[in-house]
Amino acid sequence: MDYYQLTPDAIDDALASMGIYVDRGLMALNSYENRVYRFQSESDGTLVAKFYRPERWSKAQIEQELAFVAAAAEQGVRVAEPLARDGHSLFEFNGLLFSVWRSVPGRAFEPDNLEQLEALGEQLARLHRVGESMALNQRPVMEPGTGLAHAREVLERQAAIPKTLRATFFSALDQLIAGVTEHYRPGKLIGIHGDCHGGNLLWDGGPWLLDFDDCRRGPAVQDLWMMLSGDRQEQLIQLDTLLAGYEAEREFNNAELALIEPLRAMRMINYMAWLAARWNDPAFPLAFPWFNSEDYWQQQIKALNEQVLSLTAPPLSLTSWG
Repeated sequence: MDYYQLTPDAIDDALASMGIYVDRGLMALNSYENRVYRFQSESDGTLVAKFYRPERWSKAQIEQELAFVAAAAEQGVRVAEPLARDGHSLFEFNGLLFSVWRSVPGRAFEPDNLEQLEALGEQLARLHRVGESMALNQRPVMEPGTGLAHAREVLERQAAIPKTLRATFFSALDQLIAGVTEHYRPGKLIGIHGDCHGGNLLWDGGPWLLDFDDCRRGPAVQDLWMMLSGDRQEQLIQLDTLLAGYEAEREFNNAELALIEPLRAMRMINYMAWLAARWNDPAFPLAFPWFNSEDYWQQQIKALNEQVLSLTAPPLSLTSWG
């Protein structure tokens, strides 16, 4: 079955292989890394089918993702759960791995809503309590060494950086990678969501955590910092609100606040490499037409240089305001 040209008939056949039948409303959802479809099943209600991109994760890695989600649900964390058949949640049809999930209700999460942020902090703390007890030994570890070296290699081989900008770009990139290596000193690594931002959240009387495709071992603060926005004062208010909910369930190590800028730098670099690596997928040029333009790479050089300076700035501190 061709991952890049999944047809409705192919999706129907895959779902039928596990005893689920599409009644109506098959619709592709906004997902670039995997192929995700929502549909109505007469017997099971509204469901979501997720077909995994080949060679991104191994079968064992995906099974650990699903086990993490299932364990979180058992502990009362508000997560979308995969369906299980005969004790399994990962299925294979004609060479493609897929899972099927209960569709959760809700509207877009509001990152500037302090009530929602506090509730999210509580849910993340509950998730991290589960993450402390799960090895996730098949999933990646959030560390800059091999990860950023690989990202640099991808950018050098696959990114269409104009020749006139290549030397300047890679000089800035190498300086930032060196800075991250120097300043990223995580303590305890636990199982985390890994990609907790507004696009992976819904709100319905509380937050729903969605899409654990990037779950891994890392510092707890990784699941918090992407919810911060605005100027420093606004971020401090948001952080204080998140941690008010978080520390009602689990103690937070404030020393991890110094990891925010190294983690931001890692995300910047990995995001550029991700776009470069996926550029041959027809969905990417359509979704990101600005990528690989000269203006884009000029902006990235500026952003890399600014992030180098951010690594040496004083970290957010809750004792510095209020």
